[in-house]
Amino acid sequence: MTVVNITIPVYNEEVALVNCIKTLRSFLQKNVNFKWNILIADNASTDSTLNVAMELAKQYQDVTYSHIDIKGRGRALRKVWLESKADIVSYMDVDLSTGLEAFPPLIESIENGNYDISIGSRLIHGSHIKRSAKREFISRSYNLIIKLLFFCKFHDAQCGFKAASINTVKEIVPLVKNQKWFFDTEFLIIAEKKGYRIKEIPVEWTEDSGTTVNITSTVIEDLKGLMRLRFHFPK
Repeated sequence: MTVVNITIPVYNEEVALVNCIKTLRSFLQKNVNFKWNILIADNASTDSTLNVAMELAKQYQDVTYSHIDIKGRGRALRKVWLESKADIVSYMDVDLSTGLEAFPPLIESIENGNYDISIGSRLIHGSHIKRSAKREFISRSYNLIIKLLFFCKFHDAQCGFKAASINTVKEIVPLVKNQKWFFDTEFLIIAEKKGYRIKEIPVEWTEDSGTTVNITSTVIEDLKGLMRLRFHFPK
């Protein structure tokens, strides 16, 4: 039976984490046929997030945790994905902004052998999105820049809802240099350019008004990453 790891990267999410894990476990128990485990990747939190993760791991046998001393979502995903023994690895944001109904087809597209990577997409037909005009403009502009620079076929590099076969991860992640928010984009661009098959799944997505992500600094990091990748693409 296919084993799927679901990573939840967290930084100072002591309030949201418990509800996330309870909601996710309930959904998985009722809606999937594959074997799964949830891994909370505590990304150098300074609040009680790690303690909450430890308590959840004690409470549920299918929940584990990992602590990463240095902040950076890409750094966290790199560590837990490369250490994983699962057949398919995935991650989603702790706020569960992406509707979980899209998760089974996300995994099935890889499990059936048709694709190597599967991503939630907010920018394809069938998706239903609730977010501010500012976020919509930034997202569409960013993904347009990706297409102009790399001629990629995928539409949404940034949705925090992705999965990949473990073989793909072992081959592509070591080529990714970014340790923070650009990790996703770099992973996808390198994978597509090297011939890996990427499936996009339409999603329902609702913006988290309480997000702690600094949009300006993230945009700057992403643009710098795109230019680095454009002129120094890994061989």
